[in-house]
Amino acid sequence: MFNLATKLFFWLSSTIFLHLINTTTTLAQPSFLYYNCDDTANYTLTSIYQRNLNTTLAALPTTDNGFGFFNLTTGQGNDTVNSIGLCRGDINPDACRSCLNDSTVNLRRLCPNQKEASGYYDNCMIKYSNQVMLGTTGIKFYIYMANSQNATDINAFNGDLAPLLTKLRGDAAAGGPLRKFASDTTPGPGFSTIYGLVQCTPDLLETQCSDCLEDIINRIASYFNGRVGGRILVPMCNFRYETYRFFNQTAPVSPPPPFPSPPPLSSPSIPPPTTPPGKKNNTTRTIIIVTVVVMVVIVILVASLCIFMRLRNKKRQTIPPSAPESIHTESMDIGTAESLQYDFHVVKKATNDFSEEHKLGRGGFGTVYKGELGDGNQIAVKRLAWDSGQGDLEFKNEVLLVAKLQHRNLVRLLGFSIEGSERLLIYEFMPNASLDQFIFDPTKRTILDWEKRYNIIKGIAKGLLYLHEDSRLRIIHRDMKASNVLLDEQMTPKIADFGMARLFKTEETQGDTSRIVGTYGYMAPEYAMHGQFSVKSDVFSYGVLLLEMITGQKNQYFQNGGNVEDLLSFAWKSWRNGTPINIIDPTLKEGSGSLRDIIRSIHVALLCVQENVTDRPTMASIVLMLNSFSITLPVPAEPAFFMRGSTNPEMPLLHEYSSSTGSSGLEKPKILESRSRSSQYSINEVSVSDFVPR
Repeated sequence: MFNLATKLFFWLSSTIFLHLINTTTTLAQPSFLYYNCDDTANYTLTSIYQRNLNTTLAALPTTDNGFGFFNLTTGQGNDTVNSIGLCRGDINPDACRSCLNDSTVNLRRLCPNQKEASGYYDNCMIKYSNQVMLGTTGIKFYIYMANSQNATDINAFNGDLAPLLTKLRGDAAAGGPLRKFASDTTPGPGFSTIYGLVQCTPDLLETQCSDCLEDIINRIASYFNGRVGGRILVPMCNFRYETYRFFNQTAPVSPPPPFPSPPPLSSPSIPPPTTPPGKKNNTTRTIIIVTVVVMVVIVILVASLCIFMRLRNKKRQTIPPSAPESIHTESMDIGTAESLQYDFHVVKKATNDFSEEHKLGRGGFGTVYKGELGDGNQIAVKRLAWDSGQGDLEFKNEVLLVAKLQHRNLVRLLGFSIEGSERLLIYEFMPNASLDQFIFDPTKRTILDWEKRYNIIKGIAKGLLYLHEDSRLRIIHRDMKASNVLLDEQMTPKIADFGMARLFKTEETQGDTSRIVGTYGYMAPEYAMHGQFSVKSDVFSYGVLLLEMITGQKNQYFQNGGNVEDLLSFAWKSWRNGTPINIIDPTLKEGSGSLRDIIRSIHVALLCVQENVTDRPTMASIVLMLNSFSITLPVPAEPAFFMRGSTNPEMPLLHEYSSSTGSSGLEKPKILESRSRSSQYSINEVSVSDFVPR
């Protein structure tokens, strides 16, 4: 009897609720831009899950955090209902509540028995699920929407759009725990204006929000390249850009009509104002003068714009002077760039359309994916940021240059692929990832005994020696660190990430720059403070890396009992006091022979980090020191120390000033980057006109 009554109660509840939905819908329910009913898990009518869902959606609009974010969880176990709602950050509270109320009604009507569903309006989104959603970044699909109009100059449009979205991404990510939203405008090509908006759910951490936005913004090249408007929607973040105002700045305003914009409205039924007879001639003369002046100004502006665009296009198409020389002198088995070109669709298939499960990591200039070709060979695919602005010929020549750097201690670039504005780099896959994931991990560190570490130390030295002296052009890496050394199956080290490298002719020895790039803790003092770099800059970085290999600790935080201090400082104090054994990784203090080698390696490292550039050895001398114990080493002086304050020494630098290459060398764009720790994501969408299927 009790069960019958319970079922009757649930039936009546669901009937009343569905009746309310239908009644409300008949009044004025707008259609979603997009909605999804996930059929992987369903519930039955009169079930506990349905009761929890009804309760959750009824109460969700009352959980506003004050800035348009709503979340509520009801129930427990398999009957738990999690829900979130997010209003666009620029709309007022009344419009937000109205949108959310419409969403709760409409989504239940469209997805009557699915445990997970999501719906998107222009002003808000809602999602409910039996899975935890807060703080998670997993994406099942992306929602793409594209404007139907194409930009007249795609490269110029992308060049103006990219900085705007990059700025908005940073502003939104740093928005705090209550609201992560940013909108702004930037001048576009010609006399246009580009409007941009980005937003994350505020439960995400700053890095999660930034990564989520970077992930979807980088898809512009594949789905919106050349379109003057588009958006991508996922539950935890979204972006949109247009060439008309679609968001509110000070007060809510209605967006203009869909493009193309209609001509100005006229009212022929209203007679024009009359001019007094005495002022008619003066008014006519004024109109003519103003018209002539305006026309002259327009002609001057158009002419100036044309000249500017021609000069900019000419600059973009200029081929680096050093590239052709390297093409004909490095390696005879690679003749032209075309011999290295992969079919874009083959690479796309190999990475499962750059899916989340194939992602290996993200660097400063793109994302790396694992791929498997049809013949079973595994590859690593670097998908460069879509806004690089490089011409095809310049990109191919630079790829060819790096591909010709053939050495067993350098990551081998296999080829490249170009499709529209997509730029892919294909290089050999390193199954053991990067060195930092071993030496700084308490568990994995034990895998690297001294013999393995010493082989890695010597291998890195040989790779740098090749770059400095044995390749056709002298190459200064400028970002030598543990995360930029990859390991193959036999733990052979391979230097990666030539994105910050500088190229010199063989007779050149040093250069100056106002574009300081690299990582603080590994920078030579003359470079960090004055922008002066040379092969000795890499020697300094190598010395820091060598000390990290010996200690198993990062350079900025050396743990000495209960104290934490700078690694270089502690290494010098221990050496000066005759106790270098104090800095050695405890797992390495076994065997008298290895201990002698370790202490000698500390000696070499201290020589590498000397403050005076001339006191540092060359890589050729370092290789000799590491392989011959009959050579007497110089006595090291006190190394360079930095007053780093609150700056994180591991933080990469990319300070853009007026970059001056002068005659010292040619700064090359980012060609190879190492794979860092993986970060999770994956994506679909709708905006104004065209739907773009995934």
